[in-house]
Amino acid sequence: MVGVPSSSVLRRLRPGVPALVVLSVALLGAGLIAVPAADAGTATPAGPAALAYPGVAPAPGSSPGTAGTEPPPTPTTTPSTPGTSPFPPSVPTNVTATQVRTGAVTLTWTAPTPGCCPVAGYDIMYYQEFSDVIFSASVGPVTTTTITNYVTAGQQYTFRVSARDGLGHRSHYSNPLTVVTPVTDTGPDTIPPVAPQNLTIGDVTDSTAVLSWSPSTDNVGVVGYDVYRFDGWYTSRLVATVPATTYTVPLVPLPPTQRLLYYVRARDAVGNVSIASNTVTAPAGPTPTPTPPPPATCRVTYQLQSEWPGGFVAAVTVRNTGTTPVDGWTVSFSFPGDQQVTSAWNGTVSQSGTTVTARNVDWNRVLGADGSATFGIQGRWSASNASPTSFMLNGAACAVG
Repeated sequence: MVGVPSSSVLRRLRPGVPALVVLSVALLGAGLIAVPAADAGTATPAGPAALAYPGVAPAPGSSPGTAGTEPPPTPTTTPSTPGTSPFPPSVPTNVTATQVRTGAVTLTWTAPTPGCCPVAGYDIMYYQEFSDVIFSASVGPVTTTTITNYVTAGQQYTFRVSARDGLGHRSHYSNPLTVVTPVTDTGPDTIPPVAPQNLTIGDVTDSTAVLSWSPSTDNVGVVGYDVYRFDGWYTSRLVATVPATTYTVPLVPLPPTQRLLYYVRARDAVGNVSIASNTVTAPAGPTPTPTPPPPATCRVTYQLQSEWPGGFVAAVTVRNTGTTPVDGWTVSFSFPGDQQVTSAWNGTVSQSGTTVTARNVDWNRVLGADGSATFGIQGRWSASNASPTSFMLNGAACAVG
């Protein structure tokens, strides 16, 4: 009997959450931890209130059937039968794929031994390798089903099966089954190559390392190998396709909490790819030494020419201290106070927030070697009219004063 699954999508573990708490909750929710459901019927419901009081004799002269002697009435409902021990089913075994197509995988398995109760159905968990998304499907008491949701061509999937009974007891998940879907169902070749084996990393230098692996086999022939880089969490990227069984990878600087893994898949002539090889971790490359900034080749002088409550006038002189002319200049600085430029001359001046940008006009566009240009600004202020202390010329820092 073939089961038609109902499906859902979950998200795998991500960083930033306490690992023990997330792992316990995720495993419990996914059924990876077998947790017996509460027994149904272990506590017998109380019947109607008894009318006799043990240890109390009937009053003298009382007749049968009065309080103290009348037996309790017959219950109108039958008390529930106490439940048996809440043992979950055993784990399903022999999970296999009887058919793998571009958009469907047919699974079969051996039914487990029931625990306290008959097996009511099965839950299937599956996911693409090197991804953070988990899919799930549920079927009734069958031992075969075809999974189609989220199954696409040329992808690797891992499946696990768990049994459940009618009271909610669940088994552990089965051993994983990994398959790879073909890129075509009609030929000429629908069989992917065998996975590469024994991927290793060696010949490590300060900047490179060499990946090497054993050759794969295929029913028609392997034409090359796809080399992937995986960040260990969510992102897998194809970095090269090579005909041989070695590839040199660059070593890049990494923060202490990050790692880079590599894996390889064999490819045949029609584009079928194999299940991935084992992964290897590349060491981090050296952290580059910061390049010191070049010496300043400009100097800027900010001179407050006049100031009054609420207003000011200043002159800004930019000097080229280099040995080659500067053709076109832009000077930028930030006011440390709450100044606002209201007008300017000998330059095109704009302001955004506290940042002021001044550009040359036609007649002072070129600053020759040891040449200078001066522009003026007028503005207003209320709380502070402190002078700026740093300046940039065409994006490079200038000396001040």
